[in-house]
Amino acid sequence: MDEKSIQEGKPLAWLSYVSILFIVPLLAQKDNPYCKFHVKQGIILFIAGFIWGAATKAICFLPMLGLLLAQVGWLFLLVLTVIGIINALTGKTEKLPVLGQYADKLNF
Repeated sequence: MDEKSIQEGKPLAWLSYVSILFIVPLLAQKDNPYCKFHVKQGIILFIAGFIWGAATKAICFLPMLGLLLAQVGWLFLLVLTVIGIINALTGKTEKLPVLGQYADKLNF
């Protein structure tokens, strides 16, 4: 990825990891490959959060264990969010651990 795309994309790319705000860089810099990379990562993270939210409802009926699993999952997603924001702000195009591989499957 060229330095110009990175520098132009940095101010908005980090928003890709803040819930539904991935729409902002997607619309504002749709032709910027740096922003596209981070938007795809953010979409996968958003979908994972949505799925985990639904799964949390199912596992929380387990006393103590369900609550612990739910909290560990949310903490994991929070850590991925922080990693994504740091990568976007520092000009890196590293995939998120575990979930990042699925972003390649998004085509737009």
